[in-house]
Amino acid sequence: MSLETIHTDHAPAAIGPYAQAVKANGFLFTAGQIALHPGTMEVTGATVAEQTEQVIKNLEAVLAAAGCDFSHVVKTTVFLRDMADFTAVNEVYARAFGATRPARSTVAVAGLPRDVRVEIELVAVLNK
Repeated sequence: MSLETIHTDHAPAAIGPYAQAVKANGFLFTAGQIALHPGTMEVTGATVAEQTEQVIKNLEAVLAAAGCDFSHVVKTTVFLRDMADFTAVNEVYARAFGATRPARSTVAVAGLPRDVRVEIELVAVLNK
C-alpha cells in the first residue's frame, strides 16, 4: 500500500505529530480540523457557527490540495464540546456540503485542542 501525505499552506499546519491528510488506497483521510487561521495559527470565531466556518475553509483547502472537493466526501465525523451546538453547526455544514450528504457521526467530547467548540474530520474518495 502506498501512502501520500498531503500538505497545504492554505490550511493550518499540524499542531502535533500528524499530517493534514493522507491518501491511501483511493481514499483521502483528513486529520481533524479546528478553527485555526492558517496564517496566524490563532483560533478564529467566538461562536460555534464562526468556528465551524473556519473549520470548513480549512477542510476545503486540504481537499483542494488533494484534488478533491466536498462532492468527494463519503464520511465525516464532527466532534462537539457541547451537543447544544448541534443545530448551529448543522446550518454551516449544510451550506458547505450543499446537495452532498456524506455519512456522518457527531460526538460530544469533554474537550478539544485550543479549547475550540468544534472539530471535523473526513474521508473522501479520490476518483469518483
